[in-house]
Amino acid sequence: MSWYNEAIFYHIYPLGLTGAPKHNDYSAPVSRLNTLLPWIDHIREIGCTALYIGPLFESVGHGYETTDYKKLDSRLGTNEDLKNFVAACHEKEIKVIFDGVFNHTGRDFFAFKDIQQNREHSRYLNWYCNVNFGGNTEYNDGFSYENWGGYNLLVKLNQRNPEVQNYICDVIRFWVSEFDVDGIRLDAADVLDFDFMRALRRTAAEVKEDFWLMGEVIHGDYSRWVNGETLHSVTNYALHKALYSGHNDHNYFEIAHTVKYLQNMGNLDLYNFVDNHDVERIYTKLSNKAHFAPVHVLLYTLPGVPSIYYGSEFGIEGKKEKFSDDSLRPALDIKDYADAVQKNSCTALIAALGKIRQHTPALSYGSYAELQLTNRQFAFARDLDGIRVIVTVNNDDNAADMSLPAGNCAEYIGTLTGRKVPVQDGRINVTVAANSGEIWVPAGEMPEYIPVKTETADIEKVQEETEETTSTQTESPAQKTITAAEETAAAKAEDIQPEKTADTSAISAENSFPENTEAAAEKEKTVIVDMNKSPEDMTVDELQQAILAQMAGNGPVTDQMKKTVYDNIWHDSLVNWLKSFH
Repeated sequence: MSWYNEAIFYHIYPLGLTGAPKHNDYSAPVSRLNTLLPWIDHIREIGCTALYIGPLFESVGHGYETTDYKKLDSRLGTNEDLKNFVAACHEKEIKVIFDGVFNHTGRDFFAFKDIQQNREHSRYLNWYCNVNFGGNTEYNDGFSYENWGGYNLLVKLNQRNPEVQNYICDVIRFWVSEFDVDGIRLDAADVLDFDFMRALRRTAAEVKEDFWLMGEVIHGDYSRWVNGETLHSVTNYALHKALYSGHNDHNYFEIAHTVKYLQNMGNLDLYNFVDNHDVERIYTKLSNKAHFAPVHVLLYTLPGVPSIYYGSEFGIEGKKEKFSDDSLRPALDIKDYADAVQKNSCTALIAALGKIRQHTPALSYGSYAELQLTNRQFAFARDLDGIRVIVTVNNDDNAADMSLPAGNCAEYIGTLTGRKVPVQDGRINVTVAANSGEIWVPAGEMPEYIPVKTETADIEKVQEETEETTSTQTESPAQKTITAAEETAAAKAEDIQPEKTADTSAISAENSFPENTEAAAEKEKTVIVDMNKSPEDMTVDELQQAILAQMAGNGPVTDQMKKTVYDNIWHDSLVNWLKSFH
């Protein structure tokens, strides 16, 4: 067992978060990295125990065209700034891993500059792949070379060259001795040479106990990379895709099938995520924003190491654009999200899940067993040392009942809601709220996360404050109340005496609804929907009413369900939501 087996990661793209200029003119350093120091307390508050940050080192643009592996990017500050930042993370017991961009360099890297100057006589000629002095590029160097991804800005290193291997291994040694880094995320690991990765693994074992190597891999059998000779982990893009599409399509079979597919690869500790600096934000990706809750319950409970991308814990939007990833990598000020754990239901849920996972070893080490599966409900167990933790999720707009085989104990407690259910004939019978999830642990076996009693007036006040705060920001406001489970999670899941447990069913949906009932009814009367229109041609109001009409065909529409619809004001998202009914 190592620190990374139990880690909960926070992921920062520093050039974006700090608002650094897009182009590096290599002028005097500006200590923007220091503006991230206040984020460390936030990372800890939401239950994260490790930080993946990068790219960090000198480059000319987005960070992946490295100019100097041993110098912090001038736009972020100095090496001393980075050393102090890592030390500050360690002081808060947060491990740190850097982005290792070892597949290619930028054109300003010293070895490539030497080839430009000395051409055929450069001693670094074999540091790169297929340098050809009979060719040329758009840069008119008078020679061509193998690039990465079709971009001549990124010059592909010859990873089979022992000098290149030794140089990169020395870079890792430098990062450990200079900055005390705890691991590396290897960029584009799916195209790294395997002998090169074996050299990196040997270096990892040399430099630091439990030094972690995690690779960016998109497709394929992950066990090719994750084994005793190469990497400890890779990015779990297979589960990433299943988590959002399994909810958008109301298809939990896709998620369950993906988990089985991954289990067949072996006992791999994969790096799980729902978004990152290269893909759309999960809040944008979900057709039904209320699915933010079950998606993250699964992220924190399925086998693997969970990760949160900066800002997504606030429920911000981020749409991938054709020629730019800027919207995925925004500058944020942590002061704009003060008290988010108390005021933002998305953040509250993430904080609660972080604390639950930290105190529930079965979620890190337990075996996996599927218990119940339909298109809209999914339950599984994580078993460890005779203790069974049960996870239930529901992507339907109505509550669902489940009867599930339990562990050998008298009672279970829901860690998000504080609900207690008895074990009867070896089973528990539970009700999972609409668009929600719950983590059930044996009562008495683990810390009880009992929610603080919240008065209705307090809920209204919190929502008003959140609306005032988020209305001045460019990011879309997080949905204020997703489920009753998330309302209770707003208390940060602190240990409270049982007599203070809230009866979540007593919290009036009407009081959490953004408009009063009369106003909502009036809106329904005034919006006439022509169902012959294509969803793309409908207005936001028409789409909302059409969605509610489809819901009504499946059963009673509650105020909470109406709130979920009216909170969604994004046309494309509503279009996808309406189409999901067909």
